[in-house]
Amino acid sequence: MSEENLTCNFCSKSRKDVTKMIVGATKVAICNECVKLCVEILEEDVVKSRKEKLYAGDKEILNPVMIKEHLDEYVIGQDQAKTVFSVAVSNHYKRITQPPKDFELDKSNVIMLGATGAGKTLMARTIAKYLEVPFTIADATTLTEAGYVGEDVENVVQKLYANAKGDITKTERGIIFIDEIDKITRKSENASITRDVSGEGVQQGLLKIIEGTECRVPPHGGRKHPDAQMVTINTSNILFIVGGAFTELEKQIKAKVSGGIGFGSRLRDSDNNNYLADVKPEDLMKYGLIPEFVGRFSMITSVNQLTEQQLVKILTEPKNALIKQVKYLFKLDDIDIEFTNEAKHSIAKKAKALGTNARALKNILDSIVLPYQFDAQEMRNKGVNKIQITGDVVDKGDDPVLLFKKPDAKKQQAK
Repeated sequence: MSEENLTCNFCSKSRKDVTKMIVGATKVAICNECVKLCVEILEEDVVKSRKEKLYAGDKEILNPVMIKEHLDEYVIGQDQAKTVFSVAVSNHYKRITQPPKDFELDKSNVIMLGATGAGKTLMARTIAKYLEVPFTIADATTLTEAGYVGEDVENVVQKLYANAKGDITKTERGIIFIDEIDKITRKSENASITRDVSGEGVQQGLLKIIEGTECRVPPHGGRKHPDAQMVTINTSNILFIVGGAFTELEKQIKAKVSGGIGFGSRLRDSDNNNYLADVKPEDLMKYGLIPEFVGRFSMITSVNQLTEQQLVKILTEPKNALIKQVKYLFKLDDIDIEFTNEAKHSIAKKAKALGTNARALKNILDSIVLPYQFDAQEMRNKGVNKIQITGDVVDKGDDPVLLFKKPDAKKQQAK
């Protein structure tokens, strides 16, 4: 049977109707579309199996070592933070799936301190994907306590419900990450009689849902009104992670450590100081988080500023590394793109100078490759099959090195 007359034994499509037809030794054929469908079915089974294991309290999936190993595939550095986070996640889901009969386990909510772009959000998002539980991110600076103009604090629960596609059971086992928590501290150590809408009042509003309550939220978002349909979500088993840079607090601790006063007064590696590693609950309260709020978080951890070498690794080593993504997109246009070691270090240095850690890497990388992505098909038509990005391309804006296909020998002979 000629290739043109082949049909897929699974969907009966002919060779001309699909991109690729794979033929076995016994002339059994399967098209690329059916192969893709089979892969999706198998992946769905793996996900289903993982969910079943999670809900059954499987020891392997809830092993902190296994959780950290998964984080290591996506998050460069931050070993201490990943260890703390892995234990917190493990304890949280053990609490849900294997509760004690004669007493109650406390929630393992986490406060993560440290600079923007150092991996706080990435850790939370990665673990939610690993466990296949719904996840949402909220910005604390946009929240207000009930009755004020702005985003009601309970909206973070509604967003989680939306990401769970309206499944209440999944919502009640999800993860909520609230960033910029350091921006809603109260303005003085003395509790005010009239609440600070942008600070203490928001903390009070969040306190209820973090410690566990029944939230009535509109299923499709928006603000509550008397005639609106509501769904009730119990937040007792939702894992809450809050993060913030706490820049001023870091400065205060740095001054005390440098002066040999308190906070352990320990010597540090000057290239990778993490003064926030010394933070205690009382420091957070003095900074402006109310005691009741701090008390709802059993674990406090911090992330380090990323070094230049770690930024280089972020470009290349994680499963979803930025350079891997760029190379894949160029490969779709039949062009290889290569970054020299000098180019990688130059990109990392630029990101380091901006002070936003890994967050700057994608913007820098995109600005370098965008012109060549735009012209990719034209370059391919001219015979370009490889682009080499050097340090001078990054630092000086020089043109990259273009490599061309070798002439086809048979065509040359025909001419």
